[in-house]
Amino acid sequence: MKPSLAKGTRDFTSLEVSRRKYIINILQKNFELFGFQPLETPSFENLSTLTGKYGEEGDRLIFKILNSSINEAKDEKKTQMLNDFQKALDKPFSAESLTDKALRYDLTVPFARFVAMNHGKLTFPYKRFQIQPVWRADRPQKGRFREFYQCDADVVGSESLWQEVDLVQLYLKSFAELKVSVTIHINNRKILSGLAEYAGITDKLIEFTVALDKLDKIGKDGVVKELLERNISQESIDKLDFLFTQSNDALENLLQLKEKFVGNEIGLKGVEELEFVITQSLNLGVDIQNLVFDITLARGLDYYTGAIFEVKADEAQMGSIGGGGRYDNLTEVFGVKNVPGIGISFGLDRIYLVMEELNLFPEDATSNVEYLFANFGGEETIEALKLIIQLREKGISAELYPESAKINKQFTYAEKKGIKNLVFLGEEEIKNRTVTFKNLEAGEQKTVSLEEFLG
Repeated sequence: MKPSLAKGTRDFTSLEVSRRKYIINILQKNFELFGFQPLETPSFENLSTLTGKYGEEGDRLIFKILNSSINEAKDEKKTQMLNDFQKALDKPFSAESLTDKALRYDLTVPFARFVAMNHGKLTFPYKRFQIQPVWRADRPQKGRFREFYQCDADVVGSESLWQEVDLVQLYLKSFAELKVSVTIHINNRKILSGLAEYAGITDKLIEFTVALDKLDKIGKDGVVKELLERNISQESIDKLDFLFTQSNDALENLLQLKEKFVGNEIGLKGVEELEFVITQSLNLGVDIQNLVFDITLARGLDYYTGAIFEVKADEAQMGSIGGGGRYDNLTEVFGVKNVPGIGISFGLDRIYLVMEELNLFPEDATSNVEYLFANFGGEETIEALKLIIQLREKGISAELYPESAKINKQFTYAEKKGIKNLVFLGEEEIKNRTVTFKNLEAGEQKTVSLEEFLG
């Protein structure tokens, strides 16, 4: 049978691994500069930990793990369990006899579970970063995979809006170092709740935000159609029509909302919070062009309670390459109250695609071997290996061609692997304590003393 990859997954070549590592190293360095500490959690969690945290649509995308006990069940019981499993594909299912584990959908809920389990041991505010893969049973397309990496930074134990301001700085510094021009779209969940109250659809808040979050994908007409399908009246939709004609001035849009939210406590609170974050970010030198108040930004996750972020590349069509927000009640579902939190995520896979499309990877983002030693056999091979050991001790990459083959074959190997230099350590060089090497990029060959070669 011809081998194939599971849909929505990829292999990574050495070039791709090196470039992904380049992105991760920049992100990790900045996470640490901003005071975040590393954390890793298991690749799978109890199903009960994950379900009910991402909304109806998110729950459908959770990869459930079939219990191994099904293999031990008798035929009649096994048939029933398989039938139940088929039903479970259509909606969240938590029958422990069938499936009680699932691959993690994101890094935030496992982090909240970790905080709930360890809150007595942690020093608050607790800042952690996490760089690990997650899995979603989504329909694969460009920039959307079933297995992908998230790079998260979260703070729990602080309600201060300065955390939001600091995370804006973290986003902008990191993308500036990656040389990816971005715009940070920002909104506040309280504003969305205020809009629902303003339109008289408070009981339809989730349906409203899920539909609104699709605006960039399906347009105004698509959102209106979905709102009607979700039993939201035309009268309410008409009251929200101003959402689709916002100006480019964030503070002007907030002022317009203040007028509409008179007497609307939660809406005004959202405006106040967002005003603070935008104003203080501008005071710290953020360009208003890089920070956009997007009143239609909803992000379809039920656990957000305050600020919502989404980052988009300016020069590539890729959807969001980062996102996050405040989730002040997430640990409460695990029995631990009053632990406010906020976090952001960098989409490693999408950032990679943007950088590849825009040719932003530097040459040193790849890890090519510096020296390949030609293999002449006999005593020359031993002397070459002795010299290779000395280079490696100095942190310089080097390898020996494994067979004593024709020199043309060794040349071809070096060129295909992108090795920079081919070294000739023959009988004459050993006798004279010299080294001959050819720079394959420049096509130049020279002979130097052994001391000069080792530097």
